[in-house]
Amino acid sequence: MDFTGQYELQSQENVELFMKALGVPDDMIEKIKDLKSVTKIVQNGKDFIVAIQTGNQVLVNNFTLGHETHVETPAGEKVKAVMNLEGENKLVVNTKIITSVAEFNGDQLTNTITYGDIVYKRISKKIKDPDAEEDHL
Repeated sequence: MDFTGQYELQSQENVELFMKALGVPDDMIEKIKDLKSVTKIVQNGKDFIVAIQTGNQVLVNNFTLGHETHVETPAGEKVKAVMNLEGENKLVVNTKIITSVAEFNGDQLTNTITYGDIVYKRISKKIKDPDAEEDHL
């Protein structure tokens, strides 16, 4: 399965609790919790670039399936992580403190992020990439 695409956030659960647990300041949580968020995934074989844009802020992480890398959390902390493919449609990222499972089902992306006993869930819908048309002109 090719995971490449842009996914716009439709709903989220436990965002405030999760961000507070990560140490994101309250004023920052208030600013970002209701902002439009788009996740862009570019896959090239086993290599991935995942960019999450929330408002004017962009968080970009690069992965190679099965290899350890450093990723940046929403709080700006760099942590070691490994991404693996489970089945045909799940990308699982494990860090020392967080597990993130991104499950792709048709045009829906469900990302379940677990930190201790806090479960943060994001549901996004695949959107048309405006840049894709320009690339083919």
